[in-house]
Amino acid sequence: MAVPAALQAALANARQVCVLTGAGVSAESGVPTFREAGTGLWAQYSPHELATPEAFARDPALVWRWYRWRRDLVAGVEPNPGHRALARLAELVPSLALVTQNVDGLHQRAGSSGVIEYHGNLFGNRCFENGCDFSEADPPTGTAADPASGIPLCPRCGGMLRPGVVWFGEPIPSRTLRLADDAAAACDLFFSIGTSALVWPAAGLAEIAARRGATVIEINRETTDLSGRAACRLQGKSGEILPELVNCLARNRQHSL
Repeated sequence: MAVPAALQAALANARQVCVLTGAGVSAESGVPTFREAGTGLWAQYSPHELATPEAFARDPALVWRWYRWRRDLVAGVEPNPGHRALARLAELVPSLALVTQNVDGLHQRAGSSGVIEYHGNLFGNRCFENGCDFSEADPPTGTAADPASGIPLCPRCGGMLRPGVVWFGEPIPSRTLRLADDAAAACDLFFSIGTSALVWPAAGLAEIAARRGATVIEINRETTDLSGRAACRLQGKSGEILPELVNCLARNRQHSL
Protein backbone atom coordinates (compact mmCIF):
# COMPACT_ATOMS: atom_id res chain seq x y z
CA MET A 1 0.00 0.00 0.00
CA ALA A 2 1.29 3.42 -0.94
CA VAL A 3 0.90 5.76 2.02
CA PRO A 4 -0.48 9.12 0.79
CA ALA A 5 2.05 11.93 1.07
CA ALA A 6 -0.35 14.04 3.11
CA LEU A 7 -0.74 11.24 5.65
CA GLN A 8 3.02 10.73 5.82
CA ALA A 9 3.40 14.42 6.61
CA ALA A 10 0.64 14.33 9.23
CA LEU A 11 2.28 11.34 10.93
CA ALA A 12 5.73 12.91 10.80
CA ASN A 13 4.49 16.18 12.32
CA ALA A 14 2.06 14.75 14.87
CA ARG A 15 2.72 15.69 18.48
CA GLN A 16 -0.37 14.14 20.06
CA VAL A 17 -2.16 11.23 18.42
CA CYS A 18 -5.55 9.88 19.50
CA VAL A 19 -6.72 6.49 18.25
CA LEU A 20 -10.24 5.08 18.51
CA THR A 21 -10.62 1.39 17.72
CA GLY A 22 -13.76 -0.68 17.26
CA ALA A 23 -14.91 -4.21 16.63
CA GLY A 24 -13.35 -4.42 13.17
CA VAL A 25 -9.86 -4.44 14.68
CA SER A 26 -10.50 -7.45 16.90
CA ALA A 27 -12.59 -9.22 14.26
CA GLU A 28 -9.32 -9.74 12.39
CA SER A 29 -8.13 -11.82 15.36
CA GLY A 30 -11.26 -13.97 15.21
CA VAL A 31 -13.28 -12.18 17.88
CA PRO A 32 -16.93 -12.08 16.78
CA THR A 33 -18.48 -8.64 16.57
CA PHE A 34 -21.19 -8.07 19.15
CA ARG A 35 -23.89 -8.71 16.55
CA GLU A 36 -22.27 -12.08 15.80
CA ALA A 37 -21.89 -13.06 19.46
CA GLY A 38 -25.37 -14.60 19.52
CA THR A 39 -24.57 -17.37 17.04
CA GLY A 40 -23.93 -21.07 17.60
CA LEU A 41 -24.99 -22.23 21.03
CA TRP A 42 -26.45 -18.79 21.70
CA ALA A 43 -28.42 -18.35 18.49
CA GLN A 44 -31.72 -18.47 20.37
CA TYR A 45 -30.79 -15.31 22.29
CA SER A 46 -30.25 -11.75 21.16
CA PRO A 47 -27.07 -10.25 22.62
CA HIS A 48 -29.18 -7.25 23.52
CA GLU A 49 -31.27 -9.53 25.74
CA LEU A 50 -28.21 -10.75 27.63
CA ALA A 51 -26.25 -7.51 28.03
CA THR A 52 -28.49 -5.42 30.24
CA PRO A 53 -28.83 -4.94 34.00
CA GLU A 54 -32.40 -6.17 33.69
CA ALA A 55 -31.28 -9.43 32.08
CA PHE A 56 -28.78 -10.01 34.87
CA ALA A 57 -31.35 -9.29 37.57
CA ARG A 58 -33.77 -11.68 35.86
CA ASP A 59 -31.36 -14.58 35.23
CA PRO A 60 -27.78 -13.95 36.38
CA ALA A 61 -26.75 -17.57 35.83
CA LEU A 62 -27.71 -17.38 32.14
CA VAL A 63 -25.84 -14.11 31.66
CA TRP A 64 -22.75 -15.53 33.35
CA ARG A 65 -22.82 -18.64 31.12
CA TRP A 66 -22.82 -16.40 28.06
CA TYR A 67 -19.99 -14.22 29.33
CA ARG A 68 -17.88 -17.22 30.36
CA TRP A 69 -18.32 -18.56 26.83
CA ARG A 70 -17.19 -15.20 25.46
CA ARG A 71 -14.21 -15.13 27.84
CA ASP A 72 -13.12 -18.59 26.72
CA LEU A 73 -13.48 -17.57 23.07
CA VAL A 74 -11.40 -14.39 23.48
CA ALA A 75 -8.76 -16.17 25.57
CA GLY A 76 -8.15 -18.46 22.62
CA VAL A 77 -7.23 -15.72 20.11
CA GLU A 78 -4.11 -13.59 19.73
CA PRO A 79 -3.49 -9.91 18.99
CA ASN A 80 -3.13 -9.32 15.27
CA PRO A 81 -0.62 -7.14 13.37
CA GLY A 82 -2.94 -4.14 13.73
CA HIS A 83 -2.89 -4.37 17.52
CA ARG A 84 0.89 -4.72 17.51
CA ALA A 85 1.35 -1.84 15.07
CA LEU A 86 -0.52 0.51 17.40
CA ALA A 87 1.71 -0.53 20.30
CA ARG A 88 4.72 0.25 18.13
CA LEU A 89 3.25 3.56 16.95
CA ALA A 90 3.13 4.70 20.58
CA GLU A 91 6.92 4.37 20.65
CA LEU A 92 7.38 6.50 17.53
CA VAL A 93 5.25 9.55 18.33
CA PRO A 94 5.61 11.98 21.24
CA SER A 95 2.20 11.13 22.73
CA LEU A 96 -0.49 8.59 21.88
CA ALA A 97 -3.85 8.00 23.58
CA LEU A 98 -5.58 4.74 22.66
CA VAL A 99 -9.34 4.60 23.19
CA THR A 100 -11.06 1.30 22.43
CA GLN A 101 -14.68 0.26 22.24
CA ASN A 102 -13.51 -3.36 22.48
CA VAL A 103 -13.64 -5.22 25.78
CA ASP A 104 -11.26 -8.06 24.90
CA GLY A 105 -7.96 -6.69 26.25
CA LEU A 106 -6.09 -7.50 23.02
CA HIS A 107 -4.47 -4.05 22.86
CA GLN A 108 -2.89 -4.63 26.26
CA ARG A 109 -1.77 -8.11 25.26
CA ALA A 110 -0.12 -6.57 22.19
CA GLY A 111 1.91 -4.21 24.38
CA SER A 112 -0.19 -1.05 24.55
CA SER A 113 -0.35 0.69 27.91
CA GLY A 114 -2.77 3.22 29.36
CA VAL A 115 -5.60 1.96 27.15
CA ILE A 116 -8.88 3.82 27.74
CA GLU A 117 -11.46 1.02 27.73
CA TYR A 118 -14.64 2.83 26.75
CA HIS A 119 -16.95 -0.11 27.35
CA GLY A 120 -15.03 -1.83 30.14
CA ASN A 121 -13.19 -5.15 30.11
CA LEU A 122 -14.63 -8.59 29.50
CA PHE A 123 -12.29 -10.15 32.05
CA GLY A 124 -13.05 -7.68 34.82
CA ASN A 125 -15.76 -8.10 37.43
CA ARG A 126 -17.99 -5.61 39.17
CA CYS A 127 -20.26 -5.94 42.16
CA PHE A 128 -23.86 -5.80 40.95
CA GLU A 129 -24.99 -4.48 44.31
CA ASN A 130 -22.45 -1.75 45.10
CA GLY A 131 -20.38 -1.28 41.93
CA CYS A 132 -17.00 -2.36 43.37
CA ASP A 133 -14.57 -3.04 40.49
CA PHE A 134 -12.23 -6.01 40.40
CA SER A 135 -9.61 -6.95 37.85
CA GLU A 136 -9.18 -10.45 36.43
CA ALA A 137 -6.82 -11.33 39.30
CA ASP A 138 -8.80 -9.54 42.00
CA PRO A 139 -10.85 -11.12 43.46
CA PRO A 140 -8.42 -14.05 43.41
CA THR A 141 -9.17 -17.57 42.31
CA GLY A 142 -11.30 -19.25 44.90
CA THR A 143 -13.60 -16.30 45.49
CA ALA A 144 -16.81 -17.47 47.11
CA ALA A 145 -19.65 -18.39 44.78
CA ASP A 146 -23.31 -18.99 45.31
CA PRO A 147 -23.58 -22.76 45.91
CA ALA A 148 -26.77 -23.09 43.88
CA SER A 149 -25.87 -21.06 40.77
CA GLY A 150 -22.06 -20.80 40.83
CA ILE A 151 -22.33 -17.03 40.47
CA PRO A 152 -19.21 -15.39 41.99
CA LEU A 153 -19.84 -13.22 45.02
CA CYS A 154 -18.27 -9.92 45.99
CA PRO A 155 -15.60 -10.49 48.67
CA ARG A 156 -16.45 -7.10 50.20
CA CYS A 157 -20.22 -7.20 50.55
CA GLY A 158 -21.28 -10.69 49.46
CA GLY A 159 -23.40 -9.38 46.56
CA MET A 160 -23.35 -10.97 43.13
CA LEU A 161 -20.46 -10.12 40.82
CA ARG A 162 -21.19 -9.26 37.20
CA PRO A 163 -18.88 -8.89 34.18
CA GLY A 164 -17.02 -5.56 34.18
CA VAL A 165 -18.46 -4.24 30.91
CA VAL A 166 -20.83 -1.40 30.10
CA TRP A 167 -24.24 -2.84 29.30
CA PHE A 168 -27.05 -1.38 27.22
CA GLY A 169 -28.87 1.26 29.20
CA GLU A 170 -25.80 2.07 31.33
CA PRO A 171 -23.76 5.28 31.06
CA ILE A 172 -20.09 5.33 30.19
CA PRO A 173 -18.19 5.90 33.46
CA SER A 174 -17.57 9.61 33.94
CA ARG A 175 -13.78 9.23 34.31
CA THR A 176 -13.60 7.24 31.07
CA LEU A 177 -15.66 9.86 29.26
CA ARG A 178 -13.40 12.63 30.53
CA LEU A 179 -10.17 10.87 29.58
CA ALA A 180 -11.41 10.06 26.06
CA ASP A 181 -12.86 13.53 25.44
CA ASP A 182 -9.68 15.20 26.70
CA ALA A 183 -7.51 12.98 24.46
CA ALA A 184 -9.62 13.80 21.40
CA ALA A 185 -9.61 17.51 22.18
CA ALA A 186 -5.84 17.63 22.67
CA CYS A 187 -4.73 15.65 19.63
CA ASP A 188 -3.53 16.96 16.29
CA LEU A 189 -4.02 13.60 14.53
CA PHE A 190 -7.04 11.36 15.12
CA PHE A 191 -7.49 7.80 13.83
CA SER A 192 -10.87 6.06 13.67
CA ILE A 193 -10.10 2.38 13.06
CA GLY A 194 -12.52 -0.48 12.55
CA THR A 195 -15.48 1.29 14.12
CA SER A 196 -18.89 1.87 12.58
CA ALA A 197 -19.03 5.49 13.83
CA LEU A 198 -22.61 4.77 14.91
CA VAL A 199 -22.30 4.05 18.63
CA TRP A 200 -22.46 7.18 20.73
CA PRO A 201 -20.86 8.83 22.59
CA ALA A 202 -17.72 7.18 21.17
CA ALA A 203 -18.72 8.25 17.67
CA GLY A 204 -18.48 11.87 18.82
CA LEU A 205 -14.75 11.69 19.54
CA ALA A 206 -13.85 12.28 15.88
CA GLU A 207 -16.07 15.37 15.92
CA ILE A 208 -14.35 16.70 19.02
CA ALA A 209 -10.96 16.22 17.37
CA ALA A 210 -12.04 17.82 14.10
CA ARG A 211 -13.48 20.88 15.85
CA ARG A 212 -10.13 21.41 17.55
CA GLY A 213 -8.34 21.32 14.21
CA ALA A 214 -7.02 17.75 14.22
CA THR A 215 -6.55 15.77 11.03
CA VAL A 216 -9.03 12.87 11.06
CA ILE A 217 -8.04 9.59 9.40
CA GLU A 218 -10.37 6.63 8.93
CA ILE A 219 -9.25 3.03 8.43
CA ASN A 220 -12.13 0.68 7.76
CA ARG A 221 -13.20 -2.08 5.40
CA GLU A 222 -16.66 -0.51 5.15
CA THR A 223 -17.98 2.97 4.44
CA THR A 224 -19.27 4.69 7.59
CA ASP A 225 -20.95 7.94 8.56
CA LEU A 226 -17.48 9.37 9.15
CA SER A 227 -16.06 8.41 5.75
CA GLY A 228 -17.18 11.52 3.88
CA ARG A 229 -15.84 13.84 6.58
CA ALA A 230 -12.42 12.27 7.21
CA ALA A 231 -9.42 14.08 5.76
CA CYS A 232 -8.09 10.73 4.56
CA ARG A 233 -9.81 7.36 4.29
CA LEU A 234 -7.94 4.09 3.88
CA GLN A 235 -10.20 1.19 2.96
CA GLY A 236 -9.05 -2.26 3.99
CA LYS A 237 -7.94 -4.37 6.92
CA SER A 238 -6.31 -2.53 9.79
CA GLY A 239 -3.98 -5.51 10.25
CA GLU A 240 -2.53 -4.78 6.81
CA ILE A 241 -2.74 -0.99 6.69
CA LEU A 242 -1.43 -0.11 10.18
CA PRO A 243 1.86 -2.03 9.94
CA GLU A 244 2.59 -0.28 6.65
CA LEU A 245 1.83 3.14 8.14
CA VAL A 246 4.06 2.46 11.13
CA ASN A 247 6.87 1.07 8.98
CA CYS A 248 6.65 4.16 6.77
CA LEU A 249 6.91 6.44 9.80
CA ALA A 250 9.84 4.45 11.17
CA ARG A 251 11.68 4.66 7.84
CA ASN A 252 11.10 8.39 7.60
CA ARG A 253 12.30 8.89 11.16
CA GLN A 254 15.42 6.87 10.43
CA HIS A 255 16.19 8.90 7.31
CA SER A 256 15.84 12.15 9.20
CA LEU A 257 18.44 11.18 11.82
